[in-house]
Amino acid sequence: MSKKLVCDCNRSMPLDPKELGLPIHTALCRQEVGQFLNALNESEPIVVACTQERALFSELATQAEKPLVAPLKFVNIREMAGWSKNATEAHPKIKALLSVTDLPEPDPVPIVDYHSDGRILIIGPGEQALYWAEQLGQSLEVNVLSTEPSPLPTGRSYPVFTGKMTSLEGYLGRFIAKWELNNPIDPEMCTRCGACVAVCPENAIDLSFQIDLDKCKSHRACVTACAGIGAINFDRVERSREGEFDLILDLQTNPSIQISQKPQGYFAPGSDRFKQSMAASQLLGMVGEFEKPKYFVYTEKICAHGRNGKVGCSACIDVCSTQAIQSVFKDGQGKVEVNPNLCMGCGACATVCPSGAMRYNFPSVAYQGRQIKALAQTYLSTIAVSY
Repeated sequence: MSKKLVCDCNRSMPLDPKELGLPIHTALCRQEVGQFLNALNESEPIVVACTQERALFSELATQAEKPLVAPLKFVNIREMAGWSKNATEAHPKIKALLSVTDLPEPDPVPIVDYHSDGRILIIGPGEQALYWAEQLGQSLEVNVLSTEPSPLPTGRSYPVFTGKMTSLEGYLGRFIAKWELNNPIDPEMCTRCGACVAVCPENAIDLSFQIDLDKCKSHRACVTACAGIGAINFDRVERSREGEFDLILDLQTNPSIQISQKPQGYFAPGSDRFKQSMAASQLLGMVGEFEKPKYFVYTEKICAHGRNGKVGCSACIDVCSTQAIQSVFKDGQGKVEVNPNLCMGCGACATVCPSGAMRYNFPSVAYQGRQIKALAQTYLSTIAVSY
């Protein structure tokens, strides 16, 4: 059993120690914090019936001389029961919520790994994209895809591409970006020497080193001036470009990924400077090794997605907010494949699956059953005693 520390949050909850069978604190996070510190020196696991001050109690636990016998557990009894309209009758519910903490830890689930080296692609109008490239360049491996021309920096400390995005897919550590070069000047080949700027009779080329095709009269003087480099080609056939990146900062008005749940490592703050700053701050912390649970279990043999070359159920594909689920057919037999790196664990697929082929697994169905059983048994037994 664990040691449960219950606080009525400065008497804002009508808690009865006799009803709960536990002592009630009034200011556990302030004047009575010594009670928590004393509990750290005991041999029982600790449960704190407060989630608001989780950070405070966790920090105090890390500073304690004696290591914890088990990780701290926190239960929200305030918003879940103590501040409800029927707060005076909430003791059975509070006891039930606390009882779940005495269950053994759920079985471990598989882990999904991410690896990021900090290779970032900043997509958007040149002026904005180049600004953030300068800000992030000291910490991240910066690449810029300028969708609107802007004067380029004098130093060539990071790649600058130009063009229009055609597709973007992936997740933290593995984004595949594809774009199409839409100007005769290829910025990857251009040396920024300025020879083309000097010879253009229409002033159609500026320090963005892109040709304004509305001004250009096709004299091709720029082509002659760049003959030794070959960066200018009005008849270029191969315009497709692609690259692999760990992170994406998308500053376009119409972002490349327009789903409700964006993949890890992708930020689309648009043109809002405050949102751009917040995104940049988060991006700086997304370098290294990361992991998360694998949230689902899929049983192919009971899946009703497809038979004999025909699609049957596609409920999970239709409902997935991250587009993590794809249809796969082989020899007439259909199944679905879930990309665990894109899955965010919302559980919608398991909710709509008619056959049980897709199940939420964090925690497992069996463990959730044990939680519900503990809640129900404690609640009903408390009600029986009360009445």
